[in-house]
Amino acid sequence: MGLRVRTALMATTAAVALSVVALAGPATAAEPAAKDQDHTATRKAVQAAIDIGVPGVTATVKDGRRTWSTTAGVGNLRTGKPRSADDRYRVGSITKTFVSTVILQLEAEGRLSLDDKVAKWLPGVVEGNGHDGTKVTLRQLLNHTSGIFNYTADDDFGTAYFTKDGFFQHRYDTKSAADLVAIAMTHKPDFAPGTSWNYSNTNYVLAGMVIEKVTGHSYETEIRHRIINPLHLKATSLPGTRVTVPQPSSHAYSKLARTPTGPTYDVTNLNPSIASSAGSLISDSSDLDRFYGALLRGELLPPKQLKEMKTTVATGEGGAATRYGLGLADITLPCGVHVWGHDGGIHGSSSVAVTTADGRHSLAFNFNGDWSGDAGAVVVGEFCGT
Repeated sequence: MGLRVRTALMATTAAVALSVVALAGPATAAEPAAKDQDHTATRKAVQAAIDIGVPGVTATVKDGRRTWSTTAGVGNLRTGKPRSADDRYRVGSITKTFVSTVILQLEAEGRLSLDDKVAKWLPGVVEGNGHDGTKVTLRQLLNHTSGIFNYTADDDFGTAYFTKDGFFQHRYDTKSAADLVAIAMTHKPDFAPGTSWNYSNTNYVLAGMVIEKVTGHSYETEIRHRIINPLHLKATSLPGTRVTVPQPSSHAYSKLARTPTGPTYDVTNLNPSIASSAGSLISDSSDLDRFYGALLRGELLPPKQLKEMKTTVATGEGGAATRYGLGLADITLPCGVHVWGHDGGIHGSSSVAVTTADGRHSLAFNFNGDWSGDAGAVVVGEFCGT
């Protein structure tokens, strides 16, 4: 599940399959299509999202030394204030690429191995109802082949945090990583480790816990030290339990329902601990372009670890057009261009960040509504010019 028409109940499960995959058949061109230098197709796709109900969109492209931004719609439905190219927003599951990068850096330092079993670092944490941390590797956490149940798919969790009555009662709850994993352990695994693929936020909550066990520091501290500070990502932060989004930012809106109809609610403020290391990061489009560009250019990982990150498995979503590595998706667009990146959703916020294999051409954007909008059309517009 990606950024197709999504309901609030779906929002924080944010899987990797960018809605591009619904558009992408087998590659039909051996080389990229001609670049749309004035970004006409991107502008049209952004405006189309507004036309079908997304409150506002902000997007930024980095192509070599050139930077281009566009906005449409509003950041505040009450006042009509427009969205800004400098808006900070909750990026949801884009957080996963940051977490995976830290794990791979730790492997490069010899402090852990991707083949380590989860139980080596978190004994007794993954067990119960058929879950067995002695059989799941760190690699399987990062590429979602662990079979560990996705805690956001738990019915009680969904009712408490993704429906109107539940959200307004529980929006400021604090949940620890252990609390979230414990929810998953009340269910049976989806499959035996390594035998299939299924997107599970629990995998990345566990990865965050492993980072803390290995380093003695929280995943937030390690991401700041290893990624945010070196790349000077001034708009990027790990909020912990802070319920607000730093300025400049727009409001975030949701239907808080299973269908994309009905009243629209302001869901800007919430305690992001319910997303933990699976989806709590806040950033802006320029910072995300910088991060993914640097990552694909090899500025954050040695060649061996970057190769590991880009070693993909089939997802079953979008056919052969979508494959998933270690916190990084490989999407083949209809024009034959490959882009690498991730999407993310959390209440009232749907985001995509992708870049070409050489890290030179990057796009990041955000819808401040979680029930509508064709994110895939924006990606195809930018990289295919159609």
